[in-house]
Amino acid sequence: SDAAFTDGRLWGLHNTGQSGGTPDADLDAPAAWDLTTGSSEVTVGVIDTGIRYTHQDLAANMWVNPGEVAGNGVDDDLNGFVDDVHGINAITGSGNPMDDNGHGSHCAGTIGAVANGGGPHVGVAWQVQLMALKFLAADGSGYSSDAITCIDYAIDKGVDILSNSWGGGGYSFAMAAAVLRAQAAGILFVAAAGNEGNDNDANASYPAGYTMANVISVAALDRHDQLAYFSNYGATSVDLGAPGVDIFSCVSASDSSYALYNGTSMAAPMVAGLAGLILS
Repeated sequence: SDAAFTDGRLWGLHNTGQSGGTPDADLDAPAAWDLTTGSSEVTVGVIDTGIRYTHQDLAANMWVNPGEVAGNGVDDDLNGFVDDVHGINAITGSGNPMDDNGHGSHCAGTIGAVANGGGPHVGVAWQVQLMALKFLAADGSGYSSDAITCIDYAIDKGVDILSNSWGGGGYSFAMAAAVLRAQAAGILFVAAAGNEGNDNDANASYPAGYTMANVISVAALDRHDQLAYFSNYGATSVDLGAPGVDIFSCVSASDSSYALYNGTSMAAPMVAGLAGLILS
């Protein structure tokens, strides 16, 4: 019953040709939902700018750390982070991953905005636990070392899927090792292919370009099932495409803020959410 689904703004979930699109150029989400709407046993970690965990369409699906007592100022689970109830801020070394950019909340909404209430949005997975793993600052920049901290935290907490809508920099042995640790822990690593219109086969983009078996590299498609003009691609290095143009989702300005974004950053969480449905 969520308004953005019923009025057609969420074309990536169900495309009937609205706004001049091509019918059925979508995820076929309603057909998937006939089989499963997800599970609260599945945890998806969003490595990004954080998540506005108080957002009306996200709060009910936020991961809650079972080993931590909220607000007591104590590192109850002795993992180095105080009050890490919904995840971590690797930049500050704190347990408060509040989004100060909007990008991470947008990705989180695509994965798991609540269904039939909360707000106008609905994610690919109606039931899921969203873990906020902040390593990107308000300006969107971040350090690989902080991303690795997020990966290792997610491994320690038993996450199932990691959604990675970020990239830049070259090959990193330390990052490759972290992705390998995630693979050994059975974690799927979904990554955005990048937005430079680049052939990733010729010029690799990381982390999407790591070749471990658990990495899924995602290109962006438009509402005609065509590769978006900005999307990176690669016959061998990019695995698939997902909707990534005019994507409606939550943002962090307030608990009821939404926006339309474009990018492989929007496509990757479509796949992470779908992986959550499959796992459920």
